[in-house]
Amino acid sequence: MAYKDHFVHADDLITSLKQVLPLVSDPLIRAKYVGFVSIASVTVYELAVKEIFILFAKNKGIAFGEFTRCHFKRINGRIQMTEIKHEYIKRFGEKYLNRFIKKIDSCKKVYMIQHQRDIEVSYTNLITWRHQFTHEGIFPSYASFSDVVDAYEDGKEVIRILAETMVR
Repeated sequence: MAYKDHFVHADDLITSLKQVLPLVSDPLIRAKYVGFVSIASVTVYELAVKEIFILFAKNKGIAFGEFTRCHFKRINGRIQMTEIKHEYIKRFGEKYLNRFIKKIDSCKKVYMIQHQRDIEVSYTNLITWRHQFTHEGIFPSYASFSDVVDAYEDGKEVIRILAETMVR
């Protein structure tokens, strides 16, 4: 399965909620929908990150691929940028870490000009909102539905760059 295939789940939810949300007047229910979108978004990120690293390792060798698959069984939402950089990419070699950092920095500049948003900040915010909603029961009241959707779309760029980075 291609890493992008995982995005379909969150994309479908977002498309559906875009039709439903204008009909919801209760702000608490709207905030819950925002929380649900953050959960779905980070879940598909997690699946995509696992897919990218497992495929990379499988391309290096069957045993390495199986080891990586077992290792990534337990990442459970541990996909913050610092973890991706220093817990995951770095273990595959400094050249991949340096490549990722260069690609992120380059994309951030262009994306900022085009969208006025920082892909790393958006990615981090989305994970934070998901964590607060899931583990603390805090609804991201300061983030609107469109904020969460924008952060999700921005974060896809981080995942795309990770996929581009993790090739031989």
